[in-house]
Parts: sequence; C-alpha cells; structure tokens
Amino acid sequence: MHLRKKLGCLHAHHSNIEYIEQAFQNIEKVELVHFVDPGLIQQVSKGTEGLAFKVKEQLEWMESCNMDAILITCTNYIALLEEEQLELSIPIIKIDEPFFDTICEEKRPQTILFTNPETVEGTMNRLQQYALLHEKSINAEVKVIDNTFELIMQGKKEAYNNAIRQTLHHLAEEQRQILVAQLSMVEAARQFEKESTLTITHPLKSLAKFVVKSIE
Repeated sequence: MHLRKKLGCLHAHHSNIEYIEQAFQNIEKVELVHFVDPGLIQQVSKGTEGLAFKVKEQLEWMESCNMDAILITCTNYIALLEEEQLELSIPIIKIDEPFFDTICEEKRPQTILFTNPETVEGTMNRLQQYALLHEKSINAEVKVIDNTFELIMQGKKEAYNNAIRQTLHHLAEEQRQILVAQLSMVEAARQFEKESTLTITHPLKSLAKFVVKSIE
C-alpha cells in the first residue's frame, strides 16, 4: 500500500480552498493540507518591501509540518517568491505554470482576465519569463474587471461571480480565446460555460495532473 503524499496548499484567501479540493477530488494519492494567510494580500497594495521574506518564512513553516510538496495558489505570492533564495528540501509547485503552458500553446488571439489589478504585473512578468525559457510566443492581451476584486474579499461571492460572468458574455462577441487568471474566478467561468457554448481556460484545468507528476 502506497502512502498518500501530503500537499501543503498556500492560499491568500480561504475561498480558494474549495477550488483546490474540487481539482483533486479524484486523486487518491494526494492528501491536501491548507494554509491561509489573507494578511499578505492586503499588504501588497502598500508595497512589497519585506513581504518576500514573509512568504519564505511561511513556506519554511509549511515544510516543517511534514509536507511532501507545497502548492502556491496565489500569483502574488509566486511573484514575491522570485525575490528570495529558497532552500527547501521538497518541491514547490506554482499554480500558474501549467496555466502558462496552455497560454503558450494556444495560437489564437487570447484575452487574459483579472479582477485584482495588483496581480497583473507579477503574473505577466512570469508568463513572459516562462515563454522565453521554453522558446514559446504569446498572443494575448490583458483586461482587468475594475472594481470587482473587493467583492470577494468582502465575502460577496455571488456579486463577484455575476460581475465576471457579465464581462465574459460581453467578451464572447470578440471571437478570442478567453482565460481567467485567478483561482477566485474559476466558479464564474464554470457558470458561464454552462450558459454558453464557449470554453474558458482557467488555472485548474491541467493542475492536478501536473502536481501528481511533480511529486511522484
């Protein structure tokens, strides 16, 4: 009998937990352990000085809790991590890497949607680095759904999802592949898919397979 691998998941908001649970619901070999630190995302808007060290401390703490690997689900955390030298003995898996691979493989024009403007620069910088490293090209533009992210931070999930769905319906007329970049946007994307004939790319679609491969 094989022991299940413990995957520590670092989230910026508790609402992300259910999405990761859904993505791994049929993966018996992985046990999820969730760590949530919403304070860090609040600090990013004030500047990033000293925050990279805070993320490093959090990851070291998670490693000490006997995790076999760590999954970082917040793109802000991932961007901050680039600033610190980590010396962990377990794999660090970044949620955006399988998502980036999907973006780079798509040849049609794409629109990448965000609700949190503080996340855009770090995510797009990492996407450019990923594409350069893998000698890929990117055919994508960015759009931020303004005045929306504060809804999810206030617990107004239905209003948040409705705002995203309205934008998706509007963009559907432009004949571009649409992607949502943040985990908190996945539920709205799934709702929209049920209402239309379009497919929305999001970070969970290829995540579980990527994680299992990384920790085997």
